[in-house]
Amino acid sequence: MKNPLHYQLSEYDCGPTSMLNAISFLFKREEIPPEVIRNIMLYCLDCYNSEGAPGKSGTSCTAMMFLSNWLNRYGKVGQLPVSSSYLSGKSVYIGKDSLINDALHRGGAVVVRLYYDVAHYVLLTGERSGNIMMFDPYYQEEPFPQSDIILTAEHPFDYNRIVPESYFNRETQELYALGKTEAREAVLLFNEETKLTPEKTIEYFI
Repeated sequence: MKNPLHYQLSEYDCGPTSMLNAISFLFKREEIPPEVIRNIMLYCLDCYNSEGAPGKSGTSCTAMMFLSNWLNRYGKVGQLPVSSSYLSGKSVYIGKDSLINDALHRGGAVVVRLYYDVAHYVLLTGERSGNIMMFDPYYQEEPFPQSDIILTAEHPFDYNRIVPESYFNRETQELYALGKTEAREAVLLFNEETKLTPEKTIEYFI
């Protein structure tokens, strides 16, 4: 069975929480090896703050790239049918011909770095009618001042925000903006047994 997606436990663990949520979104609970959970927590929270406190600047881009490569190799040796690829720079955007949109249309999950006051990791799980389905691991009860961002608790296995695509491609540090092009990053993840391809289904083309 699938588990509901979960929220971060501190101000800092959005990175590992979003990666664990991606695995939970793609796989059933009984399919997930404990080694995957252990290594996600082991590789993340690697940044030190200005006072030298470990983990209090969250997770670095380098750690996310390493983790993506590890998951991809883990899938190739047959431990879990997972595949992963790391994107950076100008390849990280939302819209036509985007690898992120393509992954979402094919049943994949995308962990992306964007802004929520500070740099922040979230999980993208779908796209529909110009909106992105997102699970933001930062728990919030009050609605956003932006009336076009929808908070929802009705889809605990998939998403808790619906965000218009127009928010993402901004190069600012405003809410849910991807920020400056050269600093962007995303991790695309698939369950290879459920990934939509032209050979598997006509839905891929719709």
